[in-house]
Amino acid sequence: MVVQHFRFSFIFTLVCLGLAAWWGLTHGPAAGVDTMFKVLLITAILAVMEVSLSFDNAVVNASVLRHWDEFWKTMFLTIGILVAVFGMRLVFPLLIVGVTADMSMVEVAQLALNDPKSYSEKLMAHHAEIAAFGGLFLLLVFLNFLFDDEKDTHWFHWLEHKLANLANVPAMSVFIALIALLVMVSAVEGETKLVVTLAGIWGIVVYVGVKALGHLLESSNSEEDDEKADSAVSGNIVKAGIGGFLYLEVLDASFSFDGVIGAFAITNDVVVIMLGLAIGAMFVRSMTIYLVEKGTLEAYVYLEHGAHYAIGALAVIMLFSGTGVHVPEVVTGLIGVAFIVWAVISSIQYNKTQQA
Repeated sequence: MVVQHFRFSFIFTLVCLGLAAWWGLTHGPAAGVDTMFKVLLITAILAVMEVSLSFDNAVVNASVLRHWDEFWKTMFLTIGILVAVFGMRLVFPLLIVGVTADMSMVEVAQLALNDPKSYSEKLMAHHAEIAAFGGLFLLLVFLNFLFDDEKDTHWFHWLEHKLANLANVPAMSVFIALIALLVMVSAVEGETKLVVTLAGIWGIVVYVGVKALGHLLESSNSEEDDEKADSAVSGNIVKAGIGGFLYLEVLDASFSFDGVIGAFAITNDVVVIMLGLAIGAMFVRSMTIYLVEKGTLEAYVYLEHGAHYAIGALAVIMLFSGTGVHVPEVVTGLIGVAFIVWAVISSIQYNKTQQA
């Protein structure tokens, strides 16, 4: 049953929501019942956003894990989730704040826990750089999905089919991303133009670097699959061994980067970010297990499309926010939910049409 696959995630969610309620009720100058409900809402939005942004992560993980034996499945879904939740979702946000505010990890953690107001002020002083870095990274994720000429299934066929033809133009997605960066830089204040430009370029560099590393690992994995055709025993050892495990960990880290960066478009409270993204990560884990055991990877053909359109919307919001334009946090979260729900409905209609 579905409940069995998501039971631990629901328990984990209750624990995190309890911590979020306590945090809003007792910390900060505006601590109280109203702040508690606001923090609970933002935590829930972050969790939903993380699930929507990481659904394609669950699909990729499930497509690989279904070929593994039980030992390596257990390794990835236990040790792997510890790295994903406590490494990328908890430690990494602190690292972002530390780099932008020029503080050590210990100082950032102490500041976030003991003086959220000062922490927020230090973070907001670097909001434009964070928005440029994260917005450009997310925009490239979305653009490269659109400009994929190997994609056979199109959600908005009239748009995606034409845009896929642009994949033949070298570095088209980087070209558009650089234009977006120039537009953003022209709208920020003079003294911050240089740092915003550098942050945006670093966002592009990190994305291209992650894709390049993933391509190298994928090429290595393909060679291993060729070896498997010649020697089943050798191939199984490589595919389900340490190399394969590290390969999926790198992929998971690159996927989770979207949610970590995007979370700063909703809230600057690192504690709330930790709790919300941790909930989302646990549900992604449960979703991966469910997809593997039930074999439902292709049941909803447009879900990955919906997740990428949500990423594109979030990227645009982040770039606008870096110029001083405020978008309500609730709107930011609900846009992603709307795309996912829309994609599910479209997938159901598609399946009915195919059956007819």
